[in-house]
Amino acid sequence: MQTQSRIPKLNEVSFDGALMWFSEMKCKDLLFHPEDDPADIFLFSDGSRMFDQIEVEDVNLILERLESTIGHENVIKAAYPVFMNAFGLRLDA
Repeated sequence: MQTQSRIPKLNEVSFDGALMWFSEMKCKDLLFHPEDDPADIFLFSDGSRMFDQIEVEDVNLILERLESTIGHENVIKAAYPVFMNAFGLRLDA
């Protein structure tokens, strides 16, 4: 049984903070699309949930803080380059 959340802390409630948070999520193999409910994400490898209940609450709290400050569209925009990098696509600088 897991006793500690794997979700990284949000160091700054800003666009750059969101970008860093999604990058840290990717580094921990926890990257997900912010429009998906983290409680409904399952691993392909064994069908288990990606996040436990505490982690779901942590993720939802972070997303709520970000969206209330920088807006929903900017949360998506912050996640975008991290997703493109995860897929091996380079973005223009």
